[in-house]
Amino acid sequence: MPRTGTSSCGSSRPGGPRLFRERPNQSPSQRRARGPYVVALGGGKGGVGKTFLAANLAAELARLGYRVAAVDTDLEGANLHTWLGVPRPAASLADFVAGREADVAKLLLETPVENLALIAATGGNLTAAHPEGPLRAQLLQGLRGLDRDVVVIDCGAGVHPAVIDYFLLGDDGLLVLHPEPTSLENAYSFLRAVFYRRMHLAMLNHQVQDRIAECMDQLNERGIRTPQDLLREVQRMDSEDARRFVETMRAMRPRVVVNEVASADDVRLGFAVKNVCRTYFGLDAEYAGYVNRDEAVRRSLQQRRPLIDVEPRSDAAVYLKRIARKLAEAIGARETTGVRR
Repeated sequence: MPRTGTSSCGSSRPGGPRLFRERPNQSPSQRRARGPYVVALGGGKGGVGKTFLAANLAAELARLGYRVAAVDTDLEGANLHTWLGVPRPAASLADFVAGREADVAKLLLETPVENLALIAATGGNLTAAHPEGPLRAQLLQGLRGLDRDVVVIDCGAGVHPAVIDYFLLGDDGLLVLHPEPTSLENAYSFLRAVFYRRMHLAMLNHQVQDRIAECMDQLNERGIRTPQDLLREVQRMDSEDARRFVETMRAMRPRVVVNEVASADDVRLGFAVKNVCRTYFGLDAEYAGYVNRDEAVRRSLQQRRPLIDVEPRSDAAVYLKRIARKLAEAIGARETTGVRR
C-alpha cells in the first residue's frame, strides 16, 4: 500500500529490533528530574482499541519530540509489539515476571519509530499472568523510574488488581470505550474498580480500608451501593479519612475516549459517560475525544506500523493527533508548574 503524505516518525532500521539505546543527541540536562509523565489506557473490555490508541498516541508524542516508552502489560494477549513493527521482541515483561531480568529498563527495545522504545509482553507464562505483591510494586517503581519523558501503558482487559494498579500509575488515565453495550458495561465496572482501589490505597485508617474492601462487593450486606453511600460511611468512622476521601475523589480525572465512532450518537456517548462519572462517582471526567471508524486502521495493522505514520491524513489519524496534543499540553503544564493534571 503506498504511503500518503509525509511523517517525521522515523523509518525502519535494518536488522530487526535491538535493545534500546539512548539517542546520542540527548543530554543529561534534558532528563526530567521528577520522572516520566505516565499515560495509562484502560477500559475493562478487550477489543475496544486500547492497544491501537496506545501505539498511535505513543508514536505521535515521539514525533512531537518526547522520548517515549510504550509498555504492554497484557501478558495473556500481547499485541503492542505488532502495532509498532517489532515482530519478534528480544526481551519482554515476561522476563521480569519470571525473574530472568530484574531491571525494567533493560527490557526496553528499539522500534522503527524514532524516539519511541517498547517494553513488550510476549512469551508470558499463563500460570503467572500478573506479578503479585512485592514484585508488582517493584515493577511499578521500575516503570515510574524509566529514563523517558513519557511512558504510555497499555493496560490489559478485566479488573484484576494488577490491571487497576497499572492504570492508577498514570498521571493521565484514558478510559477507552467502544460504542456498544458490552463495552459500556465493562467500562463502568472498570471505573468502579479503579475508584475503590484508589480509595483503599489513599485511606490510613485500617477500619476504613476494610470497609472499602467490603464495598468492592456490589451486593455487600451493608447496602453501600454508590461512592456517596461510602463517603457517608467513612464520615461516620473517621473525619480525617473523610476529608482525604473527598480530596482523592476530586483529584481523579479520567479522560474518556470513544473509539470507532460511526454516528452522531456514538460521538455523544462520550458526553453521556462524562455525566455518569459526575453523577454516580463524583468524578470530574474529561471527554478527550473520539476516533472515527476508518478502514485505514486495518491497512496500518497489516503493515505493522502506526496509523499516524502510514496514513497521517486519514480521518482516524487526525483525531488521534488531536488527543495526543491534549496529552502534550498536560505534559507541558507539569513541566511548567510541577503539578500533575
